[in-house]
This record gives sequence, C-alpha cells and structure tokens, in this order.
Amino acid sequence: MEDYYNHSIASLLDPSDVGLDLRDNEEPVWSANGTYSTYLFADRVTDIIAKHNKSKPLYLYLPFQSVHIPIQVPEHYEKMYPNIKSEGRRKYCGMVSAMDEAIGNITDVLKARGLYEDTLIVFTTDNGGWTTEFGNNYPLRGGKVTIWEGGTRGVAFVHGPMLNKTGYRNNGLMHAVDWFPTLLHLAGGKVTDPIDGVNLWDMISSGMESKRTEFVYNLDDKIPPMEGHAAIRVGDYKLIDGYPGAYSGWYPPPEAKTHGPYNKEVTLAEGLTEMFLGKKQLFNIKDDPNERNDLSKEMPDKVKQLEERMDYYRKQMVPAIWPPSDSKSEPHNWGGVWTPGWC
Repeated sequence: MEDYYNHSIASLLDPSDVGLDLRDNEEPVWSANGTYSTYLFADRVTDIIAKHNKSKPLYLYLPFQSVHIPIQVPEHYEKMYPNIKSEGRRKYCGMVSAMDEAIGNITDVLKARGLYEDTLIVFTTDNGGWTTEFGNNYPLRGGKVTIWEGGTRGVAFVHGPMLNKTGYRNNGLMHAVDWFPTLLHLAGGKVTDPIDGVNLWDMISSGMESKRTEFVYNLDDKIPPMEGHAAIRVGDYKLIDGYPGAYSGWYPPPEAKTHGPYNKEVTLAEGLTEMFLGKKQLFNIKDDPNERNDLSKEMPDKVKQLEERMDYYRKQMVPAIWPPSDSKSEPHNWGGVWTPGWC
C-alpha cells in the first residue's frame, strides 16, 4: 500500500519495483517526499480556497488517504492516546486526529475567505473499518471487504446554511450513488439520463422520508467471491446469499471491556463453507442492525421475495471483466513513476 510519507507503492507483480504514485494533474511530484499526506492534501486544498475567485462557484472533492493502510502517523498524534495499549490502534486513532485537525484547518480558511456561510460540507466514509488493520465497527458485525453492516454501513454528516433541519440523526436509506444526483440538484443541474442514484436532498435538508426503498449491497457472480457474494436490502429486511466475506464476527476494540457469546470470530474456512452450501440469511436491519438473529427459517416468504428482487437486478447485470495483471504502467517502464498513460 502507498506510503504516507514518500508516496510510493510497490508492484503486485514485482514487489521490488517501487514507484512514485503522486501527481499534480499530470506532473509527478517528487518534492513532497517526507511530507505526511494528510498535511499535503490539506495544504493543497487551503491554497485552492485562498486563491479562489469568490464570485464563482467552487466544488472540492478531497479523499484523504487516511485512514487507509499502511498505519502511519506522526508520533505526537499517537501520543494523544496513551490509554490504548495496542500500538496499531493508537496509531489508527492518531491518524483520525491528524485528519480531524486538517479538516479544522480547511474550515478555518473557508471562514477567513468568507465562504463558510455559503458552503455545504459533506463528510462521509466509503466503507467500514478493516478489522485486521485496527479499524473497528463494533457493535456492527463484520468489517471492510464483507457485506455485513460493519463493512457497508457508512456514517456521514452534512453542514451548511441551506439545511432546513439541523442537529439531528437521519437513518433514512441512502446509497453512495445517491450523492451525485443530490449534489447535482443542489448545484442547479438536472439528471437527463436514467441512473441508479436518487436525489435525496429533501431527506438530507429537511428530514423527510427517503425516496430510496431498496439497494443492492453486492452482486458478485465471480467464483470465489472475494468480498461477499450477494446481498440486497428491501425496506427493513436484508438478504445475504452465500459467502458474506472473510470477517463475519463481532470485534470489540482491544481497549473495550466487552465480553459475551457474540464476540467470537468466524474464520475464513467457516465463511467458505457457508458459501458452498448456498446459505441464505435474513435480517431485520431496523430492529437488528447488528445482524445477530437470522430470520430465514421463520420467514421463508420474505426470503423468496428478496430473492426475486435480487434476480430482477441480476438480469440487468453487466458481466464483470477481470483482465490479467498488466505490467505496462509499472514504475520501471516510466522512470520510477506509476503511469496510466500507456492506455
């Protein structure tokens, strides 16, 4: 994985082939070697804001590298958590704090430029924490690379003067694809072609009910499915079809004083057994968000209903393309820089 300080990453085909993976538009950036990426990205954003013509609209998308692996952070952030005995967990929490500080610095620049009161800020994750890399989703089940709620349920907040209702938690259904039509609507644009996303601005801004009633978590017909075979949610119910992913337990953080029958890890071998048996699992996510009570035996009609809905989407699937690895973009071909221009 990409180093937070030298911004390089090794080839999967040849681990000795390590190259720079940082560009400013099309130009490789060699001068940032040694600069922690959270600082680097935040500084670039604050510079853009500081130079922005306030008479024109501004859209900024900032995907921090944090808190992705490798687990790296300047030492003083790690020292903020002396009560946490796990070194990896201390560093992970430090990475969150470094990112939090960076977001605060960006917010300060927005205020200084007089843009804060006319800006909608969206902060969101893209997946659950990776339980083997010091992330934690407890009490939700599973983690990253699974289709359990711990791997797929994201948290977010939205802030801005255009919100009609603030200071509350909204649990309406929303999928990542819904951000596009929602933000497009807010910017005055319109969706002209059929898309999967739904404009949920009324839900976000005013607390109204979500217009979304269902979504597919995953639908992977590749064998073996590496990150969970298939799952769908319709209303309050979620159906998992087959293999749910490698991490199927409930994982309290190491500093938590939590014990009980549900804190058992499910091994990869057990997960594979479930996949080959074609097991179906049904959960009422509204009443049981931690996915402890499988209702598939009690509610076979509901299982059938969700299976039929899954089949509806399966018929619309575009087959996945899994090309073999290709070395044409690798650093040894491009002076030590990862380069997609070969295609």
